[in-house]
Amino acid sequence: MEKALELVFIPSAGMGHLVSAVEMAELLVARHDRLFITVFIMKLPFDSKGTESYIASLEASPVSTRVKFITLPKVPAIDKNISPNSFRNQFIESHKSHVKNAVAKLTESESESRPRLAGFVIDMFCTTMIDVADEFGVPTYMFFTSPAGFLGLLFNLQRIRDVYNKEVNEFKDSDAELALPTFVNSVPANVLPSVLLDKEGAKAILGYAKRFRETKGILVNTFTELESHALDSLSDGETPPLYPVGPILNLKDDDSQSGSEQAQQKSDVLEWLDDQPPSSVVFLCFGSMGSFGVEQVREIAWGLERSGLRFLWSLRQPPPKETVASPSDYSDPKAVLPEGFLDRAVGIGKVIGWAPQVAILAHPAIGGFVSHCGWNSTLESLWFGVPIATWPMYAEQQLNAFELVRELGLAVEINMEYRRDFYGESPKVVKAQEIEKGIREVMAQNSDLRKRVKEMSEKSKKALMDGGSSHSSLGHFLDQIFL
Repeated sequence: MEKALELVFIPSAGMGHLVSAVEMAELLVARHDRLFITVFIMKLPFDSKGTESYIASLEASPVSTRVKFITLPKVPAIDKNISPNSFRNQFIESHKSHVKNAVAKLTESESESRPRLAGFVIDMFCTTMIDVADEFGVPTYMFFTSPAGFLGLLFNLQRIRDVYNKEVNEFKDSDAELALPTFVNSVPANVLPSVLLDKEGAKAILGYAKRFRETKGILVNTFTELESHALDSLSDGETPPLYPVGPILNLKDDDSQSGSEQAQQKSDVLEWLDDQPPSSVVFLCFGSMGSFGVEQVREIAWGLERSGLRFLWSLRQPPPKETVASPSDYSDPKAVLPEGFLDRAVGIGKVIGWAPQVAILAHPAIGGFVSHCGWNSTLESLWFGVPIATWPMYAEQQLNAFELVRELGLAVEINMEYRRDFYGESPKVVKAQEIEKGIREVMAQNSDLRKRVKEMSEKSKKALMDGGSSHSSLGHFLDQIFL
């Protein structure tokens, strides 16, 4: 009988990375009955209610008897007033000894019946854990939760820095256009991720990219039919083997990871959507960290009102200044909305806080999605065939928006260059007219955009079927593990 093997998964803290890692683990064990996976969980000191309840549900009801979860010990308090980038680096680095101890415990009882440790699967921000894997004499693989386009950008910019001594942060406030192999079109500097336009941030993220090259392979949450050009450009012999295995999505009922309060909120939202005509509602949601200042909130409200279209708006309150925390629900959204807005919206619009995003996107009443273009949200929207109007905010979202609009023709633009800080503040305010235009465009029925999105929806599902591109790619990865 083939020897059982075990992989250790080390995702970054936070819902976007953790959920994808768990789905990846579940998919892998479903494909091979001699594979076991242990997922190490790092808990942020400011985890949102959704993250906490998700972790609790994992611990109470594991997805498989061959996937187990170990919550790592808390690390010493980190100054919340440092930059988010520095906070993340210190937070992950401080878990290194805990990971080493946890792996040592996993491997201490060597026996014929115990699975052999076959490697680490790390998140892009956890490259420091390659050192731990090396100590145990096992290879490291990476699960990249962002698009292949962004992965290629990082590899290219890291090479430009190290070979040509060109610092990417020099492009800040530049109108330069970059010719990069991963993209068909030249990439405007103003859609580069904010972290790359900051000297400290660029040093950190390109440092990660340099270590990506030390991995034995990279699982990417994308599929060949979506990013064929980017994936082809990365098959250059200079990067580790790529395994496009997406879309990796958590399509389970949101109730499985929420308390009774959120279950009631979900029920209320879906009941309201049940009363709306098919494809008539535009859904506005900006991710688990998405929020805006008061001036921008009011411009969104006016844009919605001017459009006259039905809407469902997930409106979140920014965290207090100078604290690292997640957005929260408003106790009374009237305080930030234009006077009388909620009264005038009765019957055609609904303002909510937390949103059960998957259930909403799956509802037939939804006709368009105003999104921050986080990659998980993008893949969910494409899966359900819902066109996107792009409104990126942070991380690599500006680049994702560029790829969706200019490269792939799968979205319309509200604004592609918008950036905000951790507290919802931005030097730019997107005006109501711009918002109205984008909403009308994404909600146009029988458009070429809508047809292309529906076609990509079908391709995303076929990719995961037996014989599909991602199904085959995952098989190649498992073959590599079990060599």
